Amino acid sequence: MIYIGIDPGTHTGVAVWDSKERRFLSLETMPIHIALTRVLAIAERHRDDVQVIFEDARLRTWFGKGNVSAKAQGAGSVKRDCSIWEDFLTDMEIPFVTTKPGNVATKVTPSWFRKLTGWEGRCSEHARDAAMLVFGR
Repeated sequence: MIYIGIDPGTHTGVAVWDSKERRFLSLETMPIHIALTRVLAIAERHRDDVQVIFEDARLRTWFGKGNVSAKAQGAGSVKRDCSIWEDFLTDMEIPFVTTKPGNVATKVTPSWFRKLTGWEGRCSEHARDAAMLVFGR
């Protein structure tokens, strides 16, 4: 099975995990429009053997301290991206599940991520967050 982890946002993290080979095929960060086409291409290649998992900001029930208006503005943008992902995946008939923010370890350091996963390549925080959604499945 090919699992595709998506960390929605301005810089969309995309992680592709091969559960048979037990390894990441790719970890990248890209704009949403490129991520959508990339996911579609992967899904077309692995039609009966793919699942997308994305962190759905619309399911978030807690909010931290800090600049509330700036966070709310950013959260609104990510929530819109989550709606786009849900609509796109549904329309393209690509199997997906959503996960609530906080259900998966995110914001991990590059060194901890390397030790945990064995990934030696460079990757952004967004790609690591996407990877944590699918690692080990």
